[in-house]
Amino acid sequence: MENKGSCSLEKSSCYGAIIAVSQVGRCAGWPASMVGLMFRSCIFVMINYFVQSAFIYYIYDSQTNMNPFGGQMHLCDFAAHSASEDGGSVALNLLGNLAFPLLLVGGLFLLSRRNGGAGGMGGPGGMGGPGNPMAFGKSKAKFQMEPNTGVTFDDVAGVDEAKADFEEVVEFLKRPERFTAVGAKIPKGVLLVGPPGTGKTLLAKAIAGEAGVPFFSISGSEFVEMFVGVGASRVRDLFKKAKENAPCIIFVDEIDAVGRSRGAGVGGGNDEREQTLNQLLTEMDGFEGNTGIIVVAATNRADVLDPALLRPGRFDRQVSVDVPDVKGRLEILNVHAKNKKVNSEISLAEVAKRCPGFSGADLANLMNEAAILTGRRNKDSISAAEIDDSIDRIVAGMEGTKLTDGKSKSLVAYHEVGHAICGTLTPGHDPVQKVTVVPRGQAKGLTWFTPGEDPTLISKQQIFARIVGALGGRAAEVVVFGDDEVTTGASGDLQQVSNMAKQMVTTYGMSDIGPWSLQDQGAQSQDMIMRMMSRNNTSEKLLEQIDGAVKKISDEAYEVALKQIADNREAMDKIVEILCEKETMSGDEFRSILGEYTAIPEENLEAARATVTI
Repeated sequence: MENKGSCSLEKSSCYGAIIAVSQVGRCAGWPASMVGLMFRSCIFVMINYFVQSAFIYYIYDSQTNMNPFGGQMHLCDFAAHSASEDGGSVALNLLGNLAFPLLLVGGLFLLSRRNGGAGGMGGPGGMGGPGNPMAFGKSKAKFQMEPNTGVTFDDVAGVDEAKADFEEVVEFLKRPERFTAVGAKIPKGVLLVGPPGTGKTLLAKAIAGEAGVPFFSISGSEFVEMFVGVGASRVRDLFKKAKENAPCIIFVDEIDAVGRSRGAGVGGGNDEREQTLNQLLTEMDGFEGNTGIIVVAATNRADVLDPALLRPGRFDRQVSVDVPDVKGRLEILNVHAKNKKVNSEISLAEVAKRCPGFSGADLANLMNEAAILTGRRNKDSISAAEIDDSIDRIVAGMEGTKLTDGKSKSLVAYHEVGHAICGTLTPGHDPVQKVTVVPRGQAKGLTWFTPGEDPTLISKQQIFARIVGALGGRAAEVVVFGDDEVTTGASGDLQQVSNMAKQMVTTYGMSDIGPWSLQDQGAQSQDMIMRMMSRNNTSEKLLEQIDGAVKKISDEAYEVALKQIADNREAMDKIVEILCEKETMSGDEFRSILGEYTAIPEENLEAARATVTI
């Protein structure tokens, strides 16, 4: 059965729906690929409908071309609708088939217009709009025409050299004629390099607050996507916007996420990250150039960056942002103490001397933890106790449950006093700051030493003294309790001893083998792939000599520790008795008691006087 009128109605309805889909897609500003996808979906629905409306059933024998049940082959035409079917029911049937594509088209259209009115391709609600599903190729950089970060150079302390470099860049942006008159050009890029927490991102915020020019900020990881070409597209879009707003500043945080050396990845030279890096190199200093755009980037992994990215013309300056010295720490503490109530008896200069090696983030956390403890203890202002407890918490962890077992407490006390005695009596060792049997973190007790101001320049005598001090705990257990009663408490100390002794031999050349570096540079790299690819070029004979030299240093240090503990057993017993009662003893009190029984090296006493106990 057949209904030609209804068939023509179906065709005209389908054609109209297809044209409607195409017009909606063009009005919404969708790309040709999206419109084509919707067009093909409607064609598929139309074909599917007509195939279902009339089908042919053949009964056919491939050998005889006859019906296997007898007779000639029959051609049967079955209609999916009756002769009484009118045009209205056909239209409803067609609408049911087109419901899903139309809902999909309508949903995408509303989604593309959600964030704005009738914006076009570049409008707030068009294809470039932040809520559009097809905008994943656009840059995600945060843009501020007049940045208001609330941070200025006055809020940045402890990094005077880096701040001076950026003040010069800001001055160039504000008064360029002062520099161009003598032929100077503005730096194209500045790379901030330093350990975590030293204030690299804070410096970028200060630049945004001081420069008075448009500011783009983005993380290096935001360029990386699973879709091919998206990262490079975002780089192009970012620099396109920057050129439209030049002069301006682009800040890329953690640039090592996208700027790693090419050819070192698993995907060879054609992976998505390397294509993104190639586009970044071209935009920073390619054929067209980027006059008026200053790229500021931050990383703590400058060793893994691509050499083409580090060359002048892309990053003209590399600014090192290191941990602050005692003067810088004092300036940082003054900044973070402005909005806190600190007891007038507390000297921030003394606190700064207590925290060598602390970064700006550590010092900010220190003052915040002290304020939290002050509120918890219902005090009106931060006192020395809160400062001291905050330093302990940052370095060693939270305070644990105090020891109640007398034997365990005595063993821990002897162990910690052994560290303190060996460290104090060995020339060149850092002074004892305090000894405690209060558990913190994984440690049952702790002996705090105050390191020198410059931890990067250490003598052979100092390293050997630290090995002796680390072995003092095990030596005290052996002398006091015997070989059979030694515990696992010295496991961390022994690991430190092995590392320091091996570095003396293989890295610093401080052994009888000679002044050679015996470790492959690739094995020292922080990159896992470089460590895996490194080869051991050391012969077996030399490896035996290295093991012998490491053992010799450790044995000599252990003999010194055993002798110091045995010779000062009376002083140790006295100190342990007081420590078990008070649970915490200051370095000055410890040296005072020990000085009654034996002579302390003068250089160690001078180092102790240079440090201050709050």
